[in-house]
Amino acid sequence: MLRSTLYSFAVAALLLGGCNRDKTEAGTQGMNAAADEAAADAKANPTIDNPNVASDTEAPNPNAPVLTFAEKQFDFGDIQPNSKVQHTFKFTNTGKTPLLIADATASCGCTTPSWTKEAVAPGATGEMLVQFDSHGKQGLISKQVNVRANTQPSITTIYIKGNVLTPQ
Repeated sequence: MLRSTLYSFAVAALLLGGCNRDKTEAGTQGMNAAADEAAADAKANPTIDNPNVASDTEAPNPNAPVLTFAEKQFDFGDIQPNSKVQHTFKFTNTGKTPLLIADATASCGCTTPSWTKEAVAPGATGEMLVQFDSHGKQGLISKQVNVRANTQPSITTIYIKGNVLTPQ
């Protein structure tokens, strides 16, 4: 009886510990958990801070701004260990009303986005600077930045990737 109880506790501990792996360990699920959560929140409440965005139950807004990136992915190639690299993603508002970026969140704390804060008029351009800090990283990296704006859909994702070299 005691042995089966101990066995049950051990199995339960392993199962409970395994449930948290995807958010604490590296890997696609762990790296993207925060970004996926932010995207789910934005989808659940698409009109919060986005007055030009229709909810899932409303008809699409033909006058909504459109966030069009010149490129959605950038490959840094080889990255020196313990260094910071950055890339500027350029975008254009190809919609009919002013575009306003509310927030940009990265899939990892090692990746920092900064962006044009003022409204971008139709036909005008803006920038999203993404910086990656390779301190403590090694090997292939792939990070995403979710950009939340008053667009349809409200979330646009851009990506960076590269290969952090082994320290010599």
